Amino acid sequence: MNILRFCKNWTLPIAMAMGVILYFVYVNIPFLAPTKPFVAHAIDIVQPVLIFLMLFLTFCKINVHDLKLCAWHWRLLLIQGASFLLLGLLLVIFPDFSDRILVEGAMICLICPTATAAAVVTRKLGGDAAHLTTYTILVNLLAAILVPLVLPLVHPHPELNFGSSFALILGKVFPLLLCPFLAAILLRALLPKVHAKLGQYHELSFYLWAVALTLAIGVTVKSIVHSDVSFWYQAGLGGVSLVCCALQFYFGKKIGRRYDDSISSGQALGQKNTVFAIWMGYTFFTPVTAVAAGFYSVWHNVVNSYQLYLQRKSEGESDALKN
Repeated sequence: MNILRFCKNWTLPIAMAMGVILYFVYVNIPFLAPTKPFVAHAIDIVQPVLIFLMLFLTFCKINVHDLKLCAWHWRLLLIQGASFLLLGLLLVIFPDFSDRILVEGAMICLICPTATAAAVVTRKLGGDAAHLTTYTILVNLLAAILVPLVLPLVHPHPELNFGSSFALILGKVFPLLLCPFLAAILLRALLPKVHAKLGQYHELSFYLWAVALTLAIGVTVKSIVHSDVSFWYQAGLGGVSLVCCALQFYFGKKIGRRYDDSISSGQALGQKNTVFAIWMGYTFFTPVTAVAAGFYSVWHNVVNSYQLYLQRKSEGESDALKN
């Protein structure tokens, strides 16, 4: 039990370390070299499947009647959508922009939907998990629309027109972000007993996330190793993701404070589904931009760890005063 508790408490660093270690072990075993094309193809299939299953199991625990719309949802959606569009417009107007990779890294960090685990953290911090879950669904919808619209303009394919590129990207993004919710709703309506049973295993999404993160970090390391981008640009991506993380937590909490819901709003805008962001980076953007999402995974977990520490400290002081 102690080992399991340790692994769960330190899943982020363990998964990231495993991704790095497994990559270097695998590429340095000579007789495995012929399997590299098959492994790369398998990861291309497994990664989106894991993202789908994580969201599906999370949404199976949701009761539609508990979902609540509130004013801060629209403000946060405007921040994410407008910032993504403005940075995309910058790259469309200036296609040879010298710091293009840094801008792409910021775009990934800004449009990335809310993490599936954000509701758990929000509940522990005393926020409204229902408000956050509603926002998660809304921002998934926003990302599913904006990413296919903007990416063909930012990264035009020489052999495809806008419509073909839009359809291709939509076909990859839409099933990952919206189909899990639709599938969970249909399952509740058609097979309520199966839905209830799956709802009992929603914590399985945590372990799927760990596997997906390990694969994502491995792919990110591959992008770094094989990239022609300088070390300073890659360090710059880490800096960009830190700025994006700090600003999103700040504005999320500031906007939420107006509606007495700063915790939920802060987590909704600041805590990201970084596995999806990493996948989006190496699938649609310049592959090395996935580094920004990898760093973001560290930054938002540092913020969450500090917030949870303050919450435990506050609860401890309250208990001491009662006694």
